[in-house]
Amino acid sequence: MLGSDAGIGRSTKKDGEATTRMNKTVGETTERMEKEAQEFIRYLNDEVVPAVRQHSTKALRVASQKLQELADYMEQYSKPTK
Repeated sequence: MLGSDAGIGRSTKKDGEATTRMNKTVGETTERMEKEAQEFIRYLNDEVVPAVRQHSTKALRVASQKLQELADYMEQYSKPTK
């Protein structure tokens, strides 16, 4: 009986060590993911958002120009001929 109790004690110690290692790994992974998420958000804010705004502004200017041309065309050809 004594021998079987000693085996359980060792198993529990190994389980505790494994749990400690797993907790450490999970903690390190979580920390790394948080850091990566912050870097990704910084990249989006610093690089992607300004690029989207710049291209959106350019697209609006082109659309505005085309609408102006369409309005000029419509005015030119909508005048009644006498």
